[in-house]
Amino acid sequence: MKILIIEDDREAADYLEKAFTEAGHTAHVAGDGETGFALADSGDYDVMVVDRMLPRRDGLSVIASLRSRGNTTPVLILSALGEVDDRVTGLRAGGDDYLTKPYAFSELLARVEVLNRRAGVKESETVYRSGDLELDRLSHSVKRAGREIVLQPREFRLLEYLMRHAGQVVTRTMLLENVWDYHFDPQTNVIDVHVSRLRGKIEKGFDKPILHTIRGAGYMLKSGG
Repeated sequence: MKILIIEDDREAADYLEKAFTEAGHTAHVAGDGETGFALADSGDYDVMVVDRMLPRRDGLSVIASLRSRGNTTPVLILSALGEVDDRVTGLRAGGDDYLTKPYAFSELLARVEVLNRRAGVKESETVYRSGDLELDRLSHSVKRAGREIVLQPREFRLLEYLMRHAGQVVTRTMLLENVWDYHFDPQTNVIDVHVSRLRGKIEKGFDKPILHTIRGAGYMLKSGG
């Protein structure tokens, strides 16, 4: 990956640059918002890591301006401001993820890799299949063994995310951040309720289960029972 780090704390920026390089990536550093905006606007980056509070131009302003110019590069916001309202503001400004300081680099790296993979999903890929289950993003339809299944919008989005990660464990936090967009309390039962409803719709009348609960980990969409 080619990563742009916009961070005014020189020690923190040097640490990130070194850590990303050791992980096999290319990292460029900008020490203020104006320089960061110029690099992001003219460069071809896979992911940007942007500090929220920057000199010359704050991070949210940088992100919003890039989005207004059609720049869709995934952005992870770093900030000491960790309240729910702060995270929501950052995401609504155009950020794709939000990580509160202090953080573990292993988590930061994992989140950046997820953003890069997500950006790599081809928009031309409009149909997902898992066994006899099929989801068509364009027609917004779902079928299993040729039988049409009617889903509510949130259920459809939940299933789409699960099908994009078929065969992989999807955690509750991943679902909250990618299907519901915001960072809610991971103990909320909203996930369980929607998964239960979705499971009822895609498994009712069929012999083999397809949506599995992985105890202590999350969920997995897997054909073949």
